[in-house]
Amino acid sequence: MKILITGGAGFIGSAVVRRAVADGHEVVNLDALTYSANLENVACVSGDPAYAFEQADICDEAVVRSIFARHKPDAVMHLAAESHNDRAIEGPLDFVRTNVMGTAVLLEAAREHWNGMAGDRKAAFRFHHVSTDEVFGALGEDGQFTEETPYDPNSPYSSSKAGADHLVRAWGRTYGLPVVLTNCANNYGPFQFPEKLIPTVITRALEGKTIPVYGDGRQVRDWLHVDDHAEALLLVLGKGRLGETYCIGGDSTKRNIEVIRMLCTHLDAMAPANTAHHEKITFVTDRPGHDFRYSIDASKLKAELGWEPRMPLLEGLEDTVRWYVDNRDWVEGIRQRGFQSERLGLVKA
Repeated sequence: MKILITGGAGFIGSAVVRRAVADGHEVVNLDALTYSANLENVACVSGDPAYAFEQADICDEAVVRSIFARHKPDAVMHLAAESHNDRAIEGPLDFVRTNVMGTAVLLEAAREHWNGMAGDRKAAFRFHHVSTDEVFGALGEDGQFTEETPYDPNSPYSSSKAGADHLVRAWGRTYGLPVVLTNCANNYGPFQFPEKLIPTVITRALEGKTIPVYGDGRQVRDWLHVDDHAEALLLVLGKGRLGETYCIGGDSTKRNIEVIRMLCTHLDAMAPANTAHHEKITFVTDRPGHDFRYSIDASKLKAELGWEPRMPLLEGLEDTVRWYVDNRDWVEGIRQRGFQSERLGLVKA
């Protein structure tokens, strides 16, 4: 199968690219190479004859159509997105442009391509849209998100992803485009851009800086290792029922402060400092509109497709810390491009 993967130089997208090539698929990686993308993430497959790269903006209609015409993919996995909540607070229109308009452009190009296909290839075509659990809003002290949870996004980022989800379903229902959707928990693992919680903790600790914790750190997230996520995404692409949505969780629900302390323990073992790393924890002003708790019920995916996460959280965090310790040059390359872990997302009067 030839798969067009958008955002394939990003964190989750690159994991899907690596897994898809390893599984024997041909892959076309379409990525605009914005600030959080990194071709080093896919360096291990860059010389493989099954891999091709196209630098393009998914909002550029003519270029996107030309990529479909040139590569003639059998499926699309749409992961390209602006994804950092703090950045969305400061620049929401960038998120609306890429996540909403970009998805609409991609859907139209895919529909044109699909309409031109015939026979078994047309029947087998799939458009897989990869989304987030944040579209469901926040949970209270109990309960879990399921595929039936009503949408209630609370941030510019989650609202833009919710808009994209609705567009994908509309193209499926209106035009018959064969679509599947997934909504995932918080991902972590190697190659994650150091603006998200886990790589922020690790990279700042390795640099001897303070470890910022939003609010009181009691926010709850379900953590999913990126390699488990990539496996689930390819499984849904190949075997998921058309028109269906599948929630993908890690069965690893923890408070942020618990995760941070687990990371500090691993850092003490792998990169000891003059003081224990947990002593660097500093509580800072919370992000505006910060959802309190997310938790995913992935029983539909498990029942229908037999998937469940393989990586336990403690082991996955240890693996992740070790990767960042061993790959400081990867982080340094990002620093040299201008990223300095600056705080974003505080609403200014």
